[in-house]
Amino acid sequence: MHTRHREPQLLGSEATLERMARILAARNIDPDDAALPDDAEPFSPLDALLAGMPPRYQAAVADHPTVLEWVRKVTDAAVAPSRGARRQVTTGPSLLMAGVVGAGKTHQAYGAVRALVQSGVGVRWRATTAADLYADLRPRPGVDSERELAAVSRCPLLIIDDLGAAKASEWVEEVTYRLMNRRYNYELPTLISTNLAIRDLRSYLGDRVASRLAQMTTRVEPDRAPAAPPRAPTDQRTSPPTPLRAESDRSTPHDQHDEQPRPPPSAR
Repeated sequence: MHTRHREPQLLGSEATLERMARILAARNIDPDDAALPDDAEPFSPLDALLAGMPPRYQAAVADHPTVLEWVRKVTDAAVAPSRGARRQVTTGPSLLMAGVVGAGKTHQAYGAVRALVQSGVGVRWRATTAADLYADLRPRPGVDSERELAAVSRCPLLIIDDLGAAKASEWVEEVTYRLMNRRYNYELPTLISTNLAIRDLRSYLGDRVASRLAQMTTRVEPDRAPAAPPRAPTDQRTSPPTPLRAESDRSTPHDQHDEQPRPPPSAR
């Protein structure tokens, strides 16, 4: 029998350094050249957040009192996975932001995520529209939709935009309930926006989903007023508009009807 002798296994950081050294040696890379320069600029958590955020909302600021209170509660509930590690978002309340188009719901949601990161906690998050979410979860060849649903359900922080915009169906109602129920049971913070009223959500998604949303969320109604359109500049070279006649100079239809025409000069 031939006895195979294995090299002793290294543990922890020593094993990592040894493995990295072998990889670099196999690629003819000098470890000193591969090291980062001493003056390398740090990549802050906010920079990492902005890299994955849509450009339109990278400067979003949450200013609604209820949204700011939500940020505080989620921050207070964050825990560190180990001693000395950065606290991470794990559990917390959820918000349902309802209102008309242009009220600033999506702006508030992304601003809330920025506020969490700026408060010093780590956030693993995901943002999607309801229509894109259903497209990702719809069964199709080559895709494990149940695994995708589980991943979305376990995401520490989830933003669902425009709930109620996709076409209603029994499948949409079932998937929405399963997702909301899992996040409700594990107390995972969820930011939901919708253009529908609560009574319309019940008609659209059914009693089970509406009941679960009522239990797990606080309702917020952002009321950002739409910006006034810019005024056209006045061109001093154009003639001023013709002033309206005074009210006393105007004749009503009745006056015009009763007024007798004056005879021509030849008839006088």
